[in-house]
Amino acid sequence: MADPIPREYAGSDPERPDPDDPGESSGSDGRGRKARKKRPFWQELPILIVIALVLTILIQQFVGKVFMIPSESMETTLHGCTGCFGDRVLVDRVTYDFTDPGPGDVIVFSGPQSWAENEIAPQEPSNFFAKAVREIGSLVGFAPPDERDFVKRVIAVGGQTVQCCDPQGRVMVDGKALTEPYIHWADPNNPVQQPFAPVKVPAGTLWVMGDNRNDSCDSRCQGGGGAKAAVPVGNVIGKARLIVLPPSRWGGVSDYNAQQNATAVALGAPGWQQGVPLGVGAALSVPTLFLGRRMRESLGQRKKRRR
Repeated sequence: MADPIPREYAGSDPERPDPDDPGESSGSDGRGRKARKKRPFWQELPILIVIALVLTILIQQFVGKVFMIPSESMETTLHGCTGCFGDRVLVDRVTYDFTDPGPGDVIVFSGPQSWAENEIAPQEPSNFFAKAVREIGSLVGFAPPDERDFVKRVIAVGGQTVQCCDPQGRVMVDGKALTEPYIHWADPNNPVQQPFAPVKVPAGTLWVMGDNRNDSCDSRCQGGGGAKAAVPVGNVIGKARLIVLPPSRWGGVSDYNAQQNATAVALGAPGWQQGVPLGVGAALSVPTLFLGRRMRESLGQRKKRRR
């Protein structure tokens, strides 16, 4: 039978605290220091919210940002309307660090000076609290941004020539007609585009247009249109990738490149010009016939002389 452990040896057990040792009390860490009390959740919640906001801002500044679609110019690819909850899209801010925007890309960009001239400056909230809420909402994509940002589709890039329209009413790039399945017609019974003269897109810029083709002021009309309405590549913020809100609209954003299936077009001339060759041919037919007869008669007389 094992002998019982004497009381005086109880303190030798390292796992058993000595009630007489003040260093082992519930309010210290065993080294004479007081143990730190765990904060209640309600005290940690504001800290967590601030950390989450800071991380959100950093991610949206350098990786991807959520933008609100404020207008109907990109219907039905992107939904937006006055006074309603438009689409919120996630914009990739990394891709164009390694490559340039290409035809078919849906991009978000800061409007160049020529575009800003046609825009009304946004109204600033007079209340400090309202302004702060707007600023935070803009950073996380739940309020209209302060800056003049636009979303459009790239139709042509620097060095290409764009114009409208071919005999079938299609936009042309470098003489080839585009088949654009993403176009939305405000009036389906009148699918006619606004014509514009050929424009050679300056190097380092983009020709952009809205999918809601007749309800979009884009490179055709901003700043008077023409080459100065092209968007500098440096103004591009990023590429629209995903619709994140509302949930019913979740999905990717089409980047269909219409130039891949473009078809060469022989532009028709006005009717009077088309009749010019026929008129010239008719006018030359009489002297040609007369000269032909004279040559035959001359040859016939030479043969008779030789005989």
